Amino acid sequence: MDKPQITEAPARVPFKTVLLSAIGLWATYLVLMTLRAYLLDMDMAWELFERRVIASCLGVVITLGLWLALRPFDTQPLWGKIAAALIFALPAALLSMQANRIVFAEMQAELTERQEEQTIEAANRLNGAVDGDVMEDIAQMVELSNRNQIIEIAFSRYFMMLAWCALYLAMLTGEKARTAERREQQFRSAAKAAELRSLRYQVNPHFLFNTLNSLSALVLTRKPEEAEKMIHMISTFYRRSLADDPTQDVPLCEEIAVQKLYLDIEAVRFPKRLVARYDVPQELCNAMIPGMILQPLIENSVKHGVAPSTEPVTITLSAREEYGRLVVTVSDNGKSEPDRDDIRPGYGIGLANVRERLEARFGNEATVVSGHVPDGYATHLRLPMQLLPERAKA
Repeated sequence: MDKPQITEAPARVPFKTVLLSAIGLWATYLVLMTLRAYLLDMDMAWELFERRVIASCLGVVITLGLWLALRPFDTQPLWGKIAAALIFALPAALLSMQANRIVFAEMQAELTERQEEQTIEAANRLNGAVDGDVMEDIAQMVELSNRNQIIEIAFSRYFMMLAWCALYLAMLTGEKARTAERREQQFRSAAKAAELRSLRYQVNPHFLFNTLNSLSALVLTRKPEEAEKMIHMISTFYRRSLADDPTQDVPLCEEIAVQKLYLDIEAVRFPKRLVARYDVPQELCNAMIPGMILQPLIENSVKHGVAPSTEPVTITLSAREEYGRLVVTVSDNGKSEPDRDDIRPGYGIGLANVRERLEARFGNEATVVSGHVPDGYATHLRLPMQLLPERAKA
């Protein structure tokens, strides 16, 4: 389980999304204008379509320029972003209108000339002749028509740019929501990792306290060889148990190996009373399990099963697969008396640690069942079956 990194980068709309939105806007404009020309049966429809494609491509470029102008305001309050959109959309609309005029300039001149000819022809039919004043009036009418057309285009482009700005603000809001969700998930992961570390580190001081007591007993009883052996095994145990990240899972066989080392340490103290048995199928060796999760259970079996007994006590570590789940059992045949809660006195602290660690790691997918059985005491851990990546792929 990797240590999560909390990032504070501001939310940004990806360039690819911005580009697609601009293309979508102008593609919609192209389709609507082409459909309008078809329904109105306009002349030179194909020539108009070609020039609209060019104008739409220029519109995409201008829209991207508008995005560059709006981007510095991404972190500003909503009113600031709206004000920036209202201001910067205006020059973008004028620039788009000018690009449109340049693209259609040749055709517009031709249409203007044709319009003047049609107007003069109509006047001739009515008056029989057209004098200079009438020609001037016709020119003014055509100019006014062109000016109205320019104004209409300018306002329509301004509306288009504002519509895209609204779409951009909506995309930015969605991106901020996704960023906040990711950040919240990162904080949850960090809190979960901190909880796992805290619970995991609770194991070590308790174990060290017990082993130092055992070592002290060996020294007091003048058993230097056994004390030296125990010191070596304690050193090896801590080197193995503290080598990995306390929040990560380890293969079951590695966890069993560490617990075997612990039982070997306790066997120095109880050479005639502690018997260890291991029943782990080879096919489950690569099943993943939280590191040191079995330590409190085995430690309690030694404390409550082996220590009070005058007869040999067998501590068994076993594992099996049950309905696609991993079941790990720590049991002993110690003869402690059951109490009303069916849990050994003093056993609840270690058991609570195990429960909290499993809940933090797996949530409701893991369970712990502990209590007296006919031949002693047993704790069953049921976990999701997770294998090493190499094993899982195979």
